[in-house]
Order: sequence, then C-alpha cells, then structure tokens
Amino acid sequence: MAEILPIKAWRYHERFAANIEEYTSPLFDVVSPKQRQVLYGNPYNSIHLSVPLGENPAQRAQLLLEEWKQNEIIRQDKIPGIYVYYQYFKFPGQEEESVRKGFIAQIRAYDWEEGVVLRHENTIAKAVNDRIELLRATQFQSSPTHGLYEDPLHLLEPYMDAAIEDPIYELEDYQGVREVLAVIQDVRLIKKFIEVIANKKIILADGHHRFEGAITYKKEMESLNPLHTGKEGYNYHMMYFTNALSKNLRILPTHRLFKDITLKEEEIISRLENWFVVRRLNEVDEIMELILQRKWAFGLVFPENAYKISLIPERIKEFDEQVPEVLRTVDLVVLHYFFIDKVLEIPMTEQRFSEHIDYERNLHRCLQKVETGNASFAVITKDISMNQVLDVCKSGYTMPQKSTYFYPKTLSGLLFASIEESEFKFPYEAFLP
Repeated sequence: MAEILPIKAWRYHERFAANIEEYTSPLFDVVSPKQRQVLYGNPYNSIHLSVPLGENPAQRAQLLLEEWKQNEIIRQDKIPGIYVYYQYFKFPGQEEESVRKGFIAQIRAYDWEEGVVLRHENTIAKAVNDRIELLRATQFQSSPTHGLYEDPLHLLEPYMDAAIEDPIYELEDYQGVREVLAVIQDVRLIKKFIEVIANKKIILADGHHRFEGAITYKKEMESLNPLHTGKEGYNYHMMYFTNALSKNLRILPTHRLFKDITLKEEEIISRLENWFVVRRLNEVDEIMELILQRKWAFGLVFPENAYKISLIPERIKEFDEQVPEVLRTVDLVVLHYFFIDKVLEIPMTEQRFSEHIDYERNLHRCLQKVETGNASFAVITKDISMNQVLDVCKSGYTMPQKSTYFYPKTLSGLLFASIEESEFKFPYEAFLP
C-alpha cells in the first residue's frame, strides 16, 4: 500500500554539528513569540526556510536556500538513507524516561482518495496555501510530517535500536526533550523498512497542512509534465514514521481561543444553558482536574469568570443525522457542534476558515491571552485517545482542525529533503525488494 524511499538528505555542514541545537527550530504552531524572536535572530537557523518572513516569504526562502547551498551552510549526502529519530522525554512526576522511536523517509504524496495516507482532522485553508507557495518556490522540505503505522510485532525496532547507538546528532531541544538522530545506509536494511511499510496504511498524526500542500503541488507538476512517470521528486514527501502500537505515544490537548466575538459573557452563558450544564468555578486552576474525568466536559474562561460546562447527556441525540456515529462521542466534535455552531453560531462548514477561532496548546499562554484581552474567551479541552484517532481515520471521516497534539513535536532543521529533480534523482531501484 504505502511506498517509501530513503532520503538523499541535505544537512548542516559538519562545522555546525557541535552546536546543532542553535540551528534547529520548533514547528511554528508550538513556538512562543519570545522563542520565535531568538530563532529569527540567528541568520542560519532553519526557521528562515520553514517559516520565512517578509512581504514575499516564499521567494525570500528560495533566495536564502540558494545562498546556503552555494556557501555550504547545508550539504547534500551523497547516498540516500533511512534516518532513525528517537525522542527521549519525561512528564512531571514521571521517574522513568520515555522514548518515542521512529524513522524519517520519503513517502509518495498519496491523494486522500487513494486511502493510503489517512487524515483525522480538517485543515485551515490559509495555512495550506502558505505551504503550497513555499513548496513551489523552494522544492524543499525543512521538516517532516508525522505518520503512524500499525505493527504489533515491532519488526523495525531492532534495526533502529542498533543504529541509534551511533548517532549523527544528540541534543536537548526547546521542550527539554533529548533528540537523537542516526542514519541507516545499508541497502539490505533499507529494503526491510520498505517491505514492512509496503503493506501498511499510514495515519497522519501531524502535518496535515504540509501533506495537503504536497498533494496539491504534485498534481500541479504532473499536469505540467507530459512525460510524467510517477518517479519524479515532486511525487514524494518527507515523513517521520512511528508505530501507533508503541506504548510511548502521547496526545496532548489543544485549547480554543475566541476573538472579536460580539456576544457578551451573559448572553453566551444564557444560550449555553439550552445545551450544557453550566457550573461557575471559584478558581481557574480547578479546570483541568474537573473536566479530565468527565465526558463531553470543557472549561470556559472569560477575563473575570471561569466555568465548567458539560453537555446535557440527552442532547447528544440531537446531532445532525449527517454526523457519523464514529464522531458523535468525540469531545472536540461535541464542542464544535454544540458550542461553536449552536451557541456561537459559527457553522461547522465555516469553522476552518474562521478568523474568530485560534488555537493554543500551552494552557498558561491560553489563560494569559484571555487575561490580557488578546482573546475574548477560551475553551479548555482535554486530550483524545489513540483509539479514537485510529477509529476516525479508518472510518474515512475527519475531526475538527487542531484536534490532536502528538507530543513531543518533531524538530525542523535536523535534515532537509529536496524534491528538485537533479537533487532527488538516484537509482532507487537498488533499494526496492
């Protein structure tokens, strides 16, 4: 089902290796404004390629990329490889270190309708367009998306464990996560990775916007190429693969922020009572504990007041019949349908385009934005289970945008993948079974 290839990767020149953490960057949607300022202050940080600034950011990235190549800021590996990528982390109160094990390779940019790469959430239209523009200008990928495969036997783990003993990089990132990257260039071993993934479907965990951009770009290039074969670089996309059946996969919540909402707090609470049980809280700090064990429960935070809201159980029957059964019990679907659609009157079909909705993964920053007036109010959510993600993906339906936050996030800048034909081209037939 899923066709993968090794990557003929671009990486920072060896002279940068000792301080590689200074050149990597978080994915843009998890970096704070203060962190962002520091990253942009380093002229060689990968953020200049992944999220360029300026009036024409895509063109700026393209010019910078050419400069980096000419000055050997980055260099391309001579032969392709499978890049093993381990992330070691701890949560507060956790004694033993967890590790998420995976590898980075190229995957064919399968269209959604092909049913090989399965998505679980909607995208935000503007973010997709930005990714497409950047890909058109640079033909370069500065960070992998994150895909899950299901392997109960963990067949690839012994090869990854052996490779990670001889790392290319080992660093501590902005999250306090220990990041380790290694490479497998043995043809025999690479064939095993290709064989294992060949009979899998891939569940897209993170990077829906970048993957959708890759699909669009592939279609554009195919239409312009009368000699299209399907083997060109534009057919492929860089992805980080992890086993969905691993015990160390973590999904954290993403909270919802609302701005420029004309409804006053009193009116929102009045409308809510038609659908939800509303309980005013004495302390905002109580929210996560109070909603954690309760189905269809959320925190609602205004500048002066905070509430716990829980859907009235009988109301679940009032879902539109077009909403499939597999989605009806998912907390975030309940939130987007009964609160954002019914109470705030922002229709489900318009929410992914709405400028009134923003997303924040950090609870402290979320509450701070409400307190300082940068948001009208916030809805605090809790994480969804891996089983729910798998069920939704396999059903063919999608959850609302920003439904999942797989922790830890991957880094940009550890390696890059070019789909420009002269840089991508290689006799990949040597790796095929």
